[in-house]
Amino acid sequence: MPQILQIAAIAVATLGTGAATMTVMNEDIPDLQVPEGAWESAGALDGRTFTVLGTDAKSGAVLEDELIFREGTFQSTDCEEYCNFGWSDYQTKDVDGVIHFTATTLCPDAPHTVVWYGQIDGDAVTFEVTWTTRRWYWTNQMMLEGSGTASDFDAATAVTG
Repeated sequence: MPQILQIAAIAVATLGTGAATMTVMNEDIPDLQVPEGAWESAGALDGRTFTVLGTDAKSGAVLEDELIFREGTFQSTDCEEYCNFGWSDYQTKDVDGVIHFTATTLCPDAPHTVVWYGQIDGDAVTFEVTWTTRRWYWTNQMMLEGSGTASDFDAATAVTG
C-alpha cells in the first residue's frame, strides 16, 4: 500500500475513534472552592445591598455590580442582566464577627455557573467569584475578586427575571 494511503487510513481510524477530538478538548475547570464550615440558610443578610467593583484576574476588566440579599436569596444585578439568573439561595456563617456568605447561581438558558464567596464586615464587603462556562468541547472560567460598600439600593426594585 502506498505511504499516502497508509497515512490516510491511520487518520480515518483515529478520527473514527474520537482520539483526535479528545486531544484538543480542554479539561474541566473546578468552580471556586468555598471553605468548609457551619453554613446556615437563615437569611442573615436579608435587606442588605452592596455596590461593588470587581476585577477579572486575567483580563483586568472591571465589573460594576449590585449584590442584593432578600428573603433568603441572592442576586447580582450584572448576572441578572446578562443571563436572567434570577434569585438564588445563599448561605452565611459568622467567623469572629465577620459574616461570610456563599451563593451558587445558574443561568437557566446557557451553561454558566457562578460561585460567590465573600466576607461582610460592617458595611464593607470583599468577595471572590468564578464564572464558569462548560460546553462539551471547552470550558472557560473567569476569576474575579472585588470589594464594595453597603448602599441604599432598594431590593424591592431589583431586576426580577
